[in-house]
Amino acid sequence: MNKLNKIQQFQLFCLESYRSNNNISGIKALNEFREFKVLDYLAAGYDVLHTQSENYIVSDINDYLKRRK
Repeated sequence: MNKLNKIQQFQLFCLESYRSNNNISGIKALNEFREFKVLDYLAAGYDVLHTQSENYIVSDINDYLKRRK
């Protein structure tokens, strides 16, 4: 079984946090992350974002999505 690297673990944490905070299904959250390339955004910003609070990260993802929708 493959283990997730630290960026993948962070992306998964962000996906679950976003899903939970927005009270949506995992499939809906994943589809939004895929459609708007949120996983790429999180990987590119990992060095800074992983040091922030969960609330900050979810707020940042919400802002990112608002700009792209």
